[in-house]
Amino acid sequence: MEEPPCSPSHICSGEPLVGCNDTATTLVDIKVQGKTGKKNKKHKKRQNAACQIKTDSDCYAEQLSFPQHLPEHLENRSAGSKNKKKSQKTRILSLGTSLASSSHHEETNSSQQASAQPTCDQSTQTESPQLQSFQTQSTQTPPIQGIHTPSTESTSTQTIQSSFPLQQAYWGKSFTDQSTDEQETQSSSRSQLTVLSWNIDGLDMENIFYRVKGLLSQFGKYRADIVLLQELVPGCLTMLQNIMKDYQFLQGSEDGYFTAILIRKDRVQFLQSNIVKYPTTEMGRNLLIANVSFLGHPLCIMTSHLESCKSSSQERLNQLRRVWKWMKEAPQDHTVIFGGDTNLRDWEVKKLGGLPDGISDVWEMLGKPEESRYTWDTSINDNKDIPNSIRLRFDRLFLRTATEGAKLQPESMNLIGMEKLKCDYFISDHWGILCTFKFGESEE
Repeated sequence: MEEPPCSPSHICSGEPLVGCNDTATTLVDIKVQGKTGKKNKKHKKRQNAACQIKTDSDCYAEQLSFPQHLPEHLENRSAGSKNKKKSQKTRILSLGTSLASSSHHEETNSSQQASAQPTCDQSTQTESPQLQSFQTQSTQTPPIQGIHTPSTESTSTQTIQSSFPLQQAYWGKSFTDQSTDEQETQSSSRSQLTVLSWNIDGLDMENIFYRVKGLLSQFGKYRADIVLLQELVPGCLTMLQNIMKDYQFLQGSEDGYFTAILIRKDRVQFLQSNIVKYPTTEMGRNLLIANVSFLGHPLCIMTSHLESCKSSSQERLNQLRRVWKWMKEAPQDHTVIFGGDTNLRDWEVKKLGGLPDGISDVWEMLGKPEESRYTWDTSINDNKDIPNSIRLRFDRLFLRTATEGAKLQPESMNLIGMEKLKCDYFISDHWGILCTFKFGESEE
């Protein structure tokens, strides 16, 4: 496969094959047998699945928006050997940025509920109403050319048809419908902080209705206190805001694809946020930061989507240094949690001399559990048309504990989104990382 420019979805050359990651030489090779030979059969299966769900998703057809142009590093991905690919996969990178918004009534409510979105240069801050009015800055990260926010016009009938199954997927059964054991489990976990980080691959519009429905089902199932998203697009953001009314939304940009932090309102108090620009990024990447309070403890939450592709290693490491710098310089009474799609290879961290003092990799802190090692695994996840099986730990969480007061420690880490949907796709080409943390006793 030729060298990038390529998409943010990591379809690059030079990646290690299954079992070739420098920390996983003893892994059993679980490469899918005969995967190449089954491509045509799978393509037909997906076509049949698409026909079967067409009735359910017809109401979305007029709500999808198609970009006229993509960023240069996405457009070039279809050059060279990619021209030999079937048009289905080329279309994945050519389709629009989003699902359109719901009805005008829902838009009005959403605009009242959703947070104003902060944008800034290096460290421009916006604060909650408790501190000061949330204001939109004019110095936001430059938009990625060619991708635009779609028209939000749609009929009420389409909205009702499309939004009802999504709301049903998110809310599921109410708390009063749960068994006593389930209620006790939820109550006992109230002292735990739950963090979910996920690259949701919003640029891929294949079977988008079922993938968004599956995404909302996962969000509703786990009700994480903090949700960190990467590769979110405007229309998908609007749909999540219209349904997930119990969360406050902060976003890293307003155009193209971007990151977001979702804060569960009844569990976490939002204080302020800011965006840090990566000055030499060629892919519009930045660092989104939110200061919050959980059970009276101050936390600093960060997310980012570091530069994609092996050829962008140096820029990626420059961005990683900047992330670590902001983590180290956060107030000492704050616990700092970073989660995101780092696109890191293990050798790159070694190249920087390992993690800085005071910053830990949550997966390593938990004993490097094998079942949650690989967050991008094409030996299982075949959303992307990649000939080789590649397994990498692109998505990571870093922790810097507070030097004062109670210490936050990780308790568990699990990968989610690993079940195929009935449209024969996974929710994303990445698995989501679900982590739980708990405060220990204060050392004071």
